[in-house]
Amino acid sequence: MTAQPIKHYLQFADLAADEYAYLFQRAALIKRKFKAYEKHYTLEDRTLAMIFEKASTRTRVSFEAGMYQLGGGVVHLTTSDSQLGRSEPIEDTARVISRMVDLVMIRTFEQARLARFAEFSRVPVINGLTNEYHPCQIMADIFTFIEQRGSIQGKTVAWIGDGNNMANTWAQAAALLGFTLRVATPRGYEMDSQLAALNANARSAHRWQNVADPMQACKDADLVTTDVWTSMGYEAESEARRKAFANWCVTPAMMAAAKPDALFMHCLPAHRGEEVAAEVIDGPQSVVWDEAENRMHVQKALMEYLLLGRVA
Repeated sequence: MTAQPIKHYLQFADLAADEYAYLFQRAALIKRKFKAYEKHYTLEDRTLAMIFEKASTRTRVSFEAGMYQLGGGVVHLTTSDSQLGRSEPIEDTARVISRMVDLVMIRTFEQARLARFAEFSRVPVINGLTNEYHPCQIMADIFTFIEQRGSIQGKTVAWIGDGNNMANTWAQAAALLGFTLRVATPRGYEMDSQLAALNANARSAHRWQNVADPMQACKDADLVTTDVWTSMGYEAESEARRKAFANWCVTPAMMAAAKPDALFMHCLPAHRGEEVAAEVIDGPQSVVWDEAENRMHVQKALMEYLLLGRVA
């Protein structure tokens, strides 16, 4: 068997549109088998190392349960129980860990830290979240949209809230998969200008638009999505952000401005009454629980693909 070249998944733009088409089809198959209690042990005897420098519930459970469901095993590491939180260079940690496992998932702060690890890793590295990008979540969101409404190509997605890692990743997805992204953020919380430059192709293709008014961003949208106002690592700004984002709560009125069959998504955890009204997240247009479950299924397809390539 010919060894597969190492392919990392550090941001959404690391894969092409045809690769995503395969992954979404594969995730649908894997999910059907999961629901039917059929074994899918394509990664039997393989090991995933999960490295958490940022804590998480959904990321840990979705990757850990997913790897077990593929027949593999998991090693869970945090900065408190490994050399990551001490003095060992990240390059050395990467060299050692990647000799002992088959895959590494890292949830950390700066994207540059993730990239340094990947540079010295002998196995595929997956971005479980960084300050700049959250590609596995957007994969799950798009897969959920496809399940519910079919192809996302040509559709309109309204992002309401902070110009954070989720917004950056949605911009990459819009450029790759051919849908329009409207980003509505309060002044001072726009998408990072340097990351915006990286997503210039999305703008040039008229796929990414800044919209000042969140209600206008939602107008005739096929999907309305948001995130917490204060992401992990920005807790000191919580009070200032609450004031700045006061008009950016996704309300029933915003959903009414969208298309009648528009969906609502949130990557969770959610704060009802802050970034989203309870009537929206708990309402009939919300698919947040399917979205949360689908993290596991798309990540299973991704891990399988990074190790085995396309499986017939």
